[in-house]
Amino acid sequence: MSTRKIVVGYDKSADAKAAVAWALDEAARTGAPIEFLYVIDWPSWGPASATVGTPPTWPGGELDRAVKGMLDDVVVQSKHTHPGVRTAVAVVNDGASHTLIERSAEAGLVVLGSHGHSAVAGLLGSVSVAVSAHARSPVVVVRGEQRTTGPVVVGVDDSAPARAALAFAADQAVSREAPLRVIRAWTPVRGIWEDSPIVTDSVSAAERGPFDELVAELRTKYPDLEISAEVAVEHPAAALTTASENAQLLVAGTRGRGAMRGMLLGSVSQHLLRHSAVPVAVVHE
Repeated sequence: MSTRKIVVGYDKSADAKAAVAWALDEAARTGAPIEFLYVIDWPSWGPASATVGTPPTWPGGELDRAVKGMLDDVVVQSKHTHPGVRTAVAVVNDGASHTLIERSAEAGLVVLGSHGHSAVAGLLGSVSVAVSAHARSPVVVVRGEQRTTGPVVVGVDDSAPARAALAFAADQAVSREAPLRVIRAWTPVRGIWEDSPIVTDSVSAAERGPFDELVAELRTKYPDLEISAEVAVEHPAAALTTASENAQLLVAGTRGRGAMRGMLLGSVSQHLLRHSAVPVAVVHE
């Protein structure tokens, strides 16, 4: 479990406050310090008149005082609820996604709300998607219910990012004194081949062999950790979303596909960031 700093993107929105609460609990468990980061995304920030051709005017001292007051408040509240957690603040005038991705290189974890002030109701914030896709540390997007019971759930396949996700999930389970639930799902065949006799709704021993070996390695490394391992013929996004209903944290790797591979957040991870019932950790290779 990393004790490098936890960077929390903060803008005083309800989702950012939820991210702060999650990060403070994480820091209290691990001993990691927290940096509350506010990004002034200028000149996209500005009065409505900017949309009709009038250049936005830098609010200067007024904005500086408002930001300082906001960050001072969150530090004071954090000291009250989590007195043992070390905190710091930072203000950066740059693009939010770019700044958070850059700072992730020196962080053990980046924690974000699923939306910000500018999010359209019901949609995932663009910053959360971009940072989850490109950060150099694990990213936790705090959404749904924050629970202290239930397992840590992780989805795996045969990829390197999945192994990284599994290691992160195991460390989380140990620190939370929670069981670990490992799920390997195979997307069922649909369409023209669906009724073919060569297609079944079961997983053969040969198919699940690498998964069983992976879990066996994990049991050896964490002999005191309660681990359950499951295989299913179901779309991974659906299987993990269902599993999140009884979890306290959902963990996934990130894996772009096709011509944009390496530039996009994988479709499964994107689905989880939108539909998970609990916070989601996205882990990179």
